[in-house]
Amino acid sequence: MGSIDILCIGEVLVDFIGHQPGVNINETRDYHRYLGGSPTNVAMNSARLGLKSVLVATVGNDAFGDYVFKRLAEVGVETKYIKVVEAKPTSVIFVSRTENTPDFIPFREADYRITEDQINKGLLENTTIFHTTCFALSKDPAQTTILKKAEEAYHLGCKLSIDVNYAKKLWNSQAVALEVIKAYCKFDPLVKISEDDMLRLFEKKLPHDEIFTFFHEAGVGTVCLTLGSLGVKLSQKGKGVVQLPAIKVDNVMDATGAGDAFWSGFLFAYIKEKPIEKCLKVALQLAALKLQNVGRLPDNINIISKLL
Repeated sequence: MGSIDILCIGEVLVDFIGHQPGVNINETRDYHRYLGGSPTNVAMNSARLGLKSVLVATVGNDAFGDYVFKRLAEVGVETKYIKVVEAKPTSVIFVSRTENTPDFIPFREADYRITEDQINKGLLENTTIFHTTCFALSKDPAQTTILKKAEEAYHLGCKLSIDVNYAKKLWNSQAVALEVIKAYCKFDPLVKISEDDMLRLFEKKLPHDEIFTFFHEAGVGTVCLTLGSLGVKLSQKGKGVVQLPAIKVDNVMDATGAGDAFWSGFLFAYIKEKPIEKCLKVALQLAALKLQNVGRLPDNINIISKLL
């Protein structure tokens, strides 16, 4: 076990989330600003749960970049591996506010400029979980950097993790995306996917067992498939499937970041060496909390750690 519980590598974004609920971006008039990016959310949630979390990312030398550092510091995420690049603005993304998977328009400049010099061997040697996302892997130099460092991390004994949050508009082609995902899966990461992600990735609705088989054959032992209001299915190679229902939320305020909240809870319990079903239960609790809040999780999420 390293002194760093979770090393998150990938996109840090300034999210502009629509203020009008249930409408698409073309009908959204006002936006509220939040810190976003899936690995960033996981790093922040983890820090607020009391874990030692580090974010490796890239921002522009601008006011949004300043905002990123300030917000991360407030919750205790280690920021010294975040690079500031000149002449490229911090990436921003406009997101619709919905109960389902939101529509988004990305303006990507700084976020994918992650280079190998940001991640040294000492950092990896001290890390328990190495986490990234499909979004982060969609563009070079981040793609090459993350794949190379993932292999290094794996050989140094880190447990890898990935959120396969595939979106077509971020990739040159679906074929490239599949190759890159498979390349990462060779290192047996904990995999988090959603039904929406899989529909976009395979461009058709596959039976759950076929989705699980795809990942298991690529080298993955544990695959976690989130089913929105229907809960979650987790498949462990050679052990069968565990299914749990979602916690009922009467009034969904905002679905943005619910998957990240789920995965933060899962990884938190996993780091604490809890059985897999307990990991799922903690994950579902955090996801339900997130659905009831716009923007970030509420401040009292550290109560979750008392539940273990």
